[in-house]
Amino acid sequence: MSRAPQEEGFSLVEALVALLILAIATVGLVRAAEAHIDSIRGLERRAAALWVAENRLVELGLPGAAAQNGEVEMLGRKWQVVATRSGTDDPDLGAVSVAVSLPGESSPVVTLDGFVDAGSTTP
Repeated sequence: MSRAPQEEGFSLVEALVALLILAIATVGLVRAAEAHIDSIRGLERRAAALWVAENRLVELGLPGAAAQNGEVEMLGRKWQVVATRSGTDDPDLGAVSVAVSLPGESSPVVTLDGFVDAGSTTP
């Protein structure tokens, strides 16, 4: 069965509808990619903050270490570190809470709780 010459191909309206559908799909894809990039940045930020907190907890476990609060630089970023010591039921063990945040932010990115040698008794 043959078609008449005016019935072959797409009409302008059909082509515009197809382009509209592609444009809407592209916008959705770009938004999904942006959301994925933001989540990866958040994971990177939390991982770096956790490393800073773990390093500070290890430093506090060293003999003669004092709870030093202040800024630390890691992975090209400055981090605000606040370490808080508290006692436990065991006189040889002290609890430490290390909060790491970006300078200027009120809530910490990571808070790490751990225990260090209190050094109250000698062997």
